[in-house]
Amino acid sequence: MRLRAGTFLAVLAVAGIVILAATQEVAPPVSARQAAVQIWLATRAAGFTTLVMLSIQISLGLILSHPTNKSTWKLSKLLFPWHENAWVFVLAFLGAHIITTVLDEWADVGLLGALIPGASPYRTPAVALGTLALWALLFTGLTARYTKLLPAGLWLRIHRISHVIFPIAWLHGVLAGTDSVAMVGLYGASGLFVVAAVSYRYWVARQARPTFSTTL
Repeated sequence: MRLRAGTFLAVLAVAGIVILAATQEVAPPVSARQAAVQIWLATRAAGFTTLVMLSIQISLGLILSHPTNKSTWKLSKLLFPWHENAWVFVLAFLGAHIITTVLDEWADVGLLGALIPGASPYRTPAVALGTLALWALLFTGLTARYTKLLPAGLWLRIHRISHVIFPIAWLHGVLAGTDSVAMVGLYGASGLFVVAAVSYRYWVARQARPTFSTTL
């Protein structure tokens, strides 16, 4: 079933409640230093969750478009709702990530910096990558959700832009975060997982293409 606007807002609210619980109730600050970094912790937690959910969504999309799925696996009916709804969860935690980033006075990214590439005074190139990933995600997701408003087949050509969203978002997290060295395991695992899925998908597709000798 599709997650509609009301459900998206509910997911966003849950993400906000989780952030509040994690920063105030579960781990209340015991020092001024901890109180100062709580918003930062919430920002990073929401960002990491977004990256994991994005990895899952892209992997599901690769399975759906895999040549073997069309001929043998035939998992589209089972996996497509998960792929589509994963986008809603990505947006919800991405929204939480953006809101907490804007609220973080230390980073001083600001609303314009979070929405306009290059407008952030904090680690400008890294934050700009995140902003580009945000708009690319919205563009590819909305055009895929409302295909009937577009000429036939156009949404699929636009949807291929999604191939660059993950590497841009991944680089954004690595370059923008001050804890990237500590989180190298998460970045490494998510990156290798998606790279392996992409490689397998296109290796199989390439093997299936007719060559000059097979055509003869």
